[in-house]
Amino acid sequence: MNNDNKEFINALLKKLVKLNYIKPNEVPNINLYMDQVTTFMDEHLSDIKRHEDDKILTKTMINNYTKNNLLPAPVKKKYSKEHIYILTFIYYFKNILYISDIQKILNPLTDRFFDADSKPDLDSIYNEIYLLEKAQIDYLSKDVIKKSEVASESFKDVEDEDEREFLQLFSLVCLLSFDVYMKKNIIENLIDDFNEKQEAKKKTKSKTKADAAKEKKEKKESKKK
Repeated sequence: MNNDNKEFINALLKKLVKLNYIKPNEVPNINLYMDQVTTFMDEHLSDIKRHEDDKILTKTMINNYTKNNLLPAPVKKKYSKEHIYILTFIYYFKNILYISDIQKILNPLTDRFFDADSKPDLDSIYNEIYLLEKAQIDYLSKDVIKKSEVASESFKDVEDEDEREFLQLFSLVCLLSFDVYMKKNIIENLIDDFNEKQEAKKKTKSKTKADAAKEKKEKKESKKK
């Protein structure tokens, strides 16, 4: 891999650190109409767009998220800061996960913590997740640089310079893709395992209630005798 590519990667990593993430203290503490929500998301995530005309969030997307049970319905056509938090999670999840998987991991979150009075509330949850992810930037940068160095050592025996540079670039793309693929697989398995355990708990609770009802009925019949 030539110096131009290495400099390009370093420039990308520096850009990564400066990306416009939605910081917890930037989320409005007032309810917003849909147009205001799309404007807010676009302003704060514009640096992440690959192409200038890419859409961060549209009205159609928001409506579809609500229809697909990813996002709680607005109250009187207005969206709270809790809605913004969930939309942010959806934005990142949708790039790697199926809608069904996003449902499985977000539904418990909204069921338990969407209410502003819940403990912990989404404010504190989003803030902690934000800090955890921010702390990963340095590690991610070092990991990409390491993979870049590994790729640079590949195909050294290819004499044609253009072909060698392409194959080294291809090696880096493969290394990064394999990393994403493996992590995506781990995420899917974590979600499946969580879902299976939740279903098992429901069956256990249902069985316990049925047993309790049966026992109660038997006691009544015994008293009658």
